[in-house]
Amino acid sequence: MTNHAASTRPSSNFALICFSHLRWNFVFQRPQHLMTRFARNMDVLFWEEPIDNDSPTPWLELRDEGNGVTVAVPHLPGSMGGDARTAALRALLDDHVAGIGAQLIRWYYTPMMLPFSRHLAAACTVYDCMDELKNFRFAPPELMPLEQELFGLADLVFTGGYSLYEAKRESHASVHPFPSSVDAAHFAQGRALVQDVADQAGLPRPRLGFYGVIDERMDLGLIAALADARPDWTIVMVGPVVKIDPAELPQRANIAWLGSKSYAELPLYAGGWDVALMPFAINEATRFISPTKTPEYLAAGLPVVSTPIVDVIRHYGDVAGVFVADGATAFVDACDQALALRRTGDAWRIEADTLLAEQSWDQVAARMLGLILQVAEPDQPLLKPVRSDHYDYLIVGAGFAGSVMAERLAADAGKRVLVIDKRPHIAGNAFDHKDEAGILIHQYGPHIFHTNSADIFEYLSRFTAWRPYEHRVLAEVRGQLVPIPINRTTLNALFGLSLETEEQAAEFLAARAEPVTVIRSSEDVVISAVGRELYETFFQGYTRKQWGIDPSELDKSVTARVPTRTNTDDRYFTDRFQAMPRDGFTAMFAKMLDHPNIDLELGVTFEEAKRRFSFDQIVYTGPIDEYFDFRFGKLPYRSLRFEHVHEDREWAQPVAVVNYPDEKVPYTRVTEYKHLTGQQAPNTSLTYEFPSAEGDPYYPIPRPENQALFKQYEALAEATKGVLFVGRLATYRYYNMDQVVGQALATYRRHIAEERETPPLKAAALAE
Repeated sequence: MTNHAASTRPSSNFALICFSHLRWNFVFQRPQHLMTRFARNMDVLFWEEPIDNDSPTPWLELRDEGNGVTVAVPHLPGSMGGDARTAALRALLDDHVAGIGAQLIRWYYTPMMLPFSRHLAAACTVYDCMDELKNFRFAPPELMPLEQELFGLADLVFTGGYSLYEAKRESHASVHPFPSSVDAAHFAQGRALVQDVADQAGLPRPRLGFYGVIDERMDLGLIAALADARPDWTIVMVGPVVKIDPAELPQRANIAWLGSKSYAELPLYAGGWDVALMPFAINEATRFISPTKTPEYLAAGLPVVSTPIVDVIRHYGDVAGVFVADGATAFVDACDQALALRRTGDAWRIEADTLLAEQSWDQVAARMLGLILQVAEPDQPLLKPVRSDHYDYLIVGAGFAGSVMAERLAADAGKRVLVIDKRPHIAGNAFDHKDEAGILIHQYGPHIFHTNSADIFEYLSRFTAWRPYEHRVLAEVRGQLVPIPINRTTLNALFGLSLETEEQAAEFLAARAEPVTVIRSSEDVVISAVGRELYETFFQGYTRKQWGIDPSELDKSVTARVPTRTNTDDRYFTDRFQAMPRDGFTAMFAKMLDHPNIDLELGVTFEEAKRRFSFDQIVYTGPIDEYFDFRFGKLPYRSLRFEHVHEDREWAQPVAVVNYPDEKVPYTRVTEYKHLTGQQAPNTSLTYEFPSAEGDPYYPIPRPENQALFKQYEALAEATKGVLFVGRLATYRYYNMDQVVGQALATYRRHIAEERETPPLKAAALAE
């Protein structure tokens, strides 16, 4: 499957085969809109129904459409039928698929192509149920059992509208409604029409028009009644006649049957009309349709008159410029009202244009692709192509702070949001993915979720199911592995004791503690609690490696975070909620960012985003000193280097994390991920952490002079209008994951409350 656009398209691990009962060059509609957009990211083969001819042997015609799509047309001997026909189609398909060096996505518009394609291995199978095919004229009897089989094979089912979704949602576990959308810019050409098309130019005004397939869904009697009731009106009918006898078409002096036109020509015809018509019959064939024409006609600047199609009423029934009428008399009256509205000018278009701004085929394709990738490649970042040049909010950073702010602004406040990240993935430092051995690892070291906040846990539970997990850490000291934080078990193992009660352990530690008059540093905290020997055994070397300076020079908050216990509780955390996202952190972030109001650009810097996009406000989660071009100097950070290794044994260590406090050991800890994820595998993956002075900023170094420097940047941030600074780096604080989520939620609530009191600033140079 090749095409000339492949060299300019982003590389992809996938190729899509679309099995369609509609021919590519018949009418440009939903399949064509979606496939041309998918072709921007991957090779697309559009497999049509076979053509019978006099060829002695089957052969496959391949046609490059020039837009990234290759059309495949099987040619079969006319005498071939039954099982031989299926076998021939399967052979043609297999021969072609053998040359595709990518994973397949199978996409079906008809279950009738299952018999020769059901055997194909696919990373994801989609049934885009565009219509209720069984209700169409000449539907074959085998259609329904094949559709039931397709429901069983499909990973995802998309429907062409909400009515069809309601009819199909019980048939499959993952059904998603995607009403047909619109290329508004294409049809808006009709508003600026300078010269009428030749075969329409001589027709009298007013003109009321329809374009589309003319088949059993048309109410031909209604068209005749409309023409008879208003002989001074011209009824223009554009489109191919299918499955009905042309002799059935009503013939009147004021009805013009203009035949089929190309997609490029449709705005030119619509631009010459005064009102657009949707004269659909109310029958089984139209029971579930969600006509694309409604938004297209509105985009062309036309008022629309429709018969009572359920999804037209549902989505457009209250929109100025859309009239719904049942019966010939009411339909004629509605056309009178539409013509009267047209004569009032263009003010009525404002509401329709606002609605259209939220609809686009790009948006539909992006959302579909996001769902597909969650099935086909769940460990990869969410792919959401950008769909706009202007946004309400630009969010810098796709980690916890940025993603929570994006989700709330989009889902709760209804804002249009663009999220960018300079890394090629979402989830920030919590990014996880499967390594080459299939083990889910954390790219930037272990992230263990814990919180005492029910609100924070419940909020994140919207985007993930959880795997219960209580974190335990051992420290390798004096040739043995002992629990950390220090507890009674640690003391007994290390000193050969048999302390049995908390009181005994407390007395032992008190006897070793050294009084410190004023506790200023991390060293003071530990020595005053457990004495110098335990300080030197567990904390001094580890802290020197981790921070690059002695604990005596670090703020007391560093070691204050690690408690000392007199009981035997060996859990690292004691929070009320302790769990890991069942499918991983990246999957949780993907669901958080999967909203139609959110666009995502990865591998993009803040500077590049400022050049490419416009926006009203900024949420900044990057380093605060970098935002202000290091005006007062760089804020000091400690970084990390990670070495990921795979070992051919089932387990490497008894717990997820083992700490190495000894300064002679170059790394601080080793993580074995299967303990965290619950994965079962005959082999294992580990990560060694090496603290570093260079690299990405991970930990703000807590010293008084650093905090004083931050206060200068904080004052600048408070004086900067239209920018919210959120997260670890933007506030120069070390937060746990739940604390970042809590800060983001609190910032959002405060910001929205302030915005309701004061309209948002719309500055032209927020980022300057």
